[in-house]
Amino acid sequence: MQYGMGMLLWSDDVTGAEWSPLFARLRALGFDFVEVPVIRTDPQRFERLGRRLRELGLGTTAVTVLGPEQHLIDADAAVRGAGLEHLRRALDCARALGSPLLGGPIYAGLGVFSGAAPTVAEWQRAVDGLRAAAEHADGAGVTLAAEYLNRFEVYLVNCAADLARLVRAVGHPRLRMTYDTFHAHIEEKDPAAAIRACADVLEHVQASENDRSTPGSGTVAWDATFAALAAAGYRGRLAIEAFGQKLPALAAATRIWRPMFADEETLARQGLAFLRARWEGTA
Repeated sequence: MQYGMGMLLWSDDVTGAEWSPLFARLRALGFDFVEVPVIRTDPQRFERLGRRLRELGLGTTAVTVLGPEQHLIDADAAVRGAGLEHLRRALDCARALGSPLLGGPIYAGLGVFSGAAPTVAEWQRAVDGLRAAAEHADGAGVTLAAEYLNRFEVYLVNCAADLARLVRAVGHPRLRMTYDTFHAHIEEKDPAAAIRACADVLEHVQASENDRSTPGSGTVAWDATFAALAAAGYRGRLAIEAFGQKLPALAAATRIWRPMFADEETLARQGLAFLRARWEGTA
């Protein structure tokens, strides 16, 4: 297992040289990679960041989101086109970074709701848009790892089985999926069954506590989750995803209204120790 740290705990843009000391400390803590947000899509900045990370011995993954104006299942073709264009640019940034994958809820705009369940037409738009994105991903040498979110954030897919069904409907080897323990804690009745339902298309796992703080400090079903991942033969990457109050806009987007942990680097250290001990005791 490779262990990573999601940089959204600190910022939505970590491409500047001022972040190098933090990256060095994360490497010293024992992380194998960092998960880099791709919001502003400037490949040159990500290429420079990738070089700095490689010099430190850190690998990378990448994650992005779509905004309301990039809703990939919108009835308006121009909005769908904007979503696809963002994914293409984000894939180019992931390639420049040296990341093997680009994750996130890449099928719909975050926080966009129709007021009803997804329609057949919306499902087909997702299939078409993701297939086009996967074709671009193939050229970039990057795998898309779509992530399902809970029902309060998106409405197209909210559980592992439904996202796996969407990935299979697209049917492209460059489209797979991410399993996030926070969203699973909200939506899945049985995490082991959820992991079995998506094991054939599972590319990436995000370890996130029920309150978005330190993994192991809350109520996520870690034992069942790790046992199911081990049984499924998962030996990929495990990234801590946590959120705090460093950036007001990000805190508002993730609904973090109070301090959830002592400080970011303590969270990283304790979270890594918990995940490593728990995984090595399971696998």
